Amino acid sequence: MNWWTLVREHLGDPEYVHVLINPLPVYGLAIATLALVLALVLRNQRVTIAALVLIFVSALSAWPTYQYGEAAYDRVKSMSDPAGEQWLDEHMARGEKLIWAFYVLAGVSAVGMGVITKWPRTSFVISVATLALASGTLGIGGYIAYAGGHVRHREFRFEPPPPAREQEHHRGDEHEHAEAQKTETSPTQQMEHAGHEQTQQAAGEQPKTEEERKQLEASRLQLEASRKQLEAARGASPSASPSATPSNSPPEHKHDEHPD
Repeated sequence: MNWWTLVREHLGDPEYVHVLINPLPVYGLAIATLALVLALVLRNQRVTIAALVLIFVSALSAWPTYQYGEAAYDRVKSMSDPAGEQWLDEHMARGEKLIWAFYVLAGVSAVGMGVITKWPRTSFVISVATLALASGTLGIGGYIAYAGGHVRHREFRFEPPPPAREQEHHRGDEHEHAEAQKTETSPTQQMEHAGHEQTQQAAGEQPKTEEERKQLEASRLQLEASRKQLEAARGASPSASPSATPSNSPPEHKHDEHPD
């Protein structure tokens, strides 16, 4: 099996493709930014357009890099140690929040190529604006790649891993589950809880006016009537079906045991 056969077989693995193309949004963009600086120094329209093409390709390569990385998330996490899992979650979170910067840069560079071709005098202004945006996006790419390099390369871990993000989601799920349990309580429990609160309120604070006494008494009577209705409904519903003995079965006789 030769080298090309091995590469062709692994091109279907998203984690393999992600490793192959992830330098493009960072290293490719760095080279394209240097080319744009050279175009500003030379004041050459063709060099400027060529630099914008490089910036466009490098920025747009962030899209397949992000897609393949997201597809490889579960498999890479299963192969990582606990610290690598935390760095992987951080890498994914940074990519999800900041990937839009590469799309904006790709759009600006594409528009810049068309504008410079039609109005060559705008070359300097567009080059400066694109250079500023490309420098900021390059910093964002380095920020995302910094966390990604810590996933499998232990020699890069010069600092403790970031806090686990799955624990935060787990706490949020527990909170939602507790809220759901509160909302799914039975009417009987809600009524008993309300009655307990009314009892505590009545024991803690005495009504000051006659009108408050009447309202409290009416609430108590209504609660008592509702409780009786629930008890009656419970008594009416059959709790268990009695097991009847067959009529044709012979009755059982008990023999008295007499001592010899």
